[in-house]
Amino acid sequence: MSFKHTIEAMELLDDPGITGQAVAEAIRSARTPDVAVSVQTVSSPRGRTDFLKVVVPGSSGKSRGGNAPTLGIIGQLGGVGARPVQIGLVSDADGAIAVVAASLKLRSMLKKGDILAGDVILTTHICPSSPVIPHDPVPFMGSPVDMEEMNRHMVDAGMDAVLSIDTTRGNRIINHKGFAISPTVKEGWILRISEDLLDIMAITTGKPPVTFPITMQDITPYGNDVYHLNSIMQPATATASPVVGVAVTSETVVPGCATGANHAADIDDVVRFVIEVAKSFGEGKCRFYDPVEFDRLVALYGRMNRLQR
Repeated sequence: MSFKHTIEAMELLDDPGITGQAVAEAIRSARTPDVAVSVQTVSSPRGRTDFLKVVVPGSSGKSRGGNAPTLGIIGQLGGVGARPVQIGLVSDADGAIAVVAASLKLRSMLKKGDILAGDVILTTHICPSSPVIPHDPVPFMGSPVDMEEMNRHMVDAGMDAVLSIDTTRGNRIINHKGFAISPTVKEGWILRISEDLLDIMAITTGKPPVTFPITMQDITPYGNDVYHLNSIMQPATATASPVVGVAVTSETVVPGCATGANHAADIDDVVRFVIEVAKSFGEGKCRFYDPVEFDRLVALYGRMNRLQR
């Protein structure tokens, strides 16, 4: 069970003085030497944030000389807090909470001897005082650094597939409380939704799987003056690996800067989902896309990676 770790992650991050180093120490506290944790601080005129990277080795993972595929889990967000404008953990923090909770759970599993086949790379960033920016229909959380800089630190070249977790409540597109997954995006192509991911979602939630639509605008880089649902698909602009968005959702429109809006049960569903995906993906039992069909599309219609620029 990961619920304890989700609560621990929420309590840890709900602190005006929280830093990436403090989170790293919490993950290292179990004295599991194989888990590599690193933090890099980046500053700009808008503030500073700490990028966190956790590498959990698999029994046949590349970090140990194996060839099992590596899953990337990215906690996408602007910030965990909007101080001094808002006091407390903001709605936008769900991605960071899920990544920290999953790191704590995977660390615990490794220490007990439950080792996944493939490596798992988890990344996010920790900022308790991010700016608030205007957005329709409700304000978004900004970030101390731009999206290109965020991708540089959170999208790792070793990720063979990526789950991008992001709070996605500030819209009228998804009217479901819990989480939803997107179609797979690879090199500018929006592909069909993975059947394997739908199966895992149904098993971990005990409910029919829920999906959400994305548009061509959503898979283009920020800063091009076109509308984006939010930043959930931005990792797809920085990698050739397949990317799936994992959106933490609500039935009502909730601003990203709202406090008191983080639901532990929903985030824990996400944590269990990404861990089950990591188990199956490392064993070669979970496909994000059909490579034969992808090659057919490229042969017929050409490459679409210009949309990544």
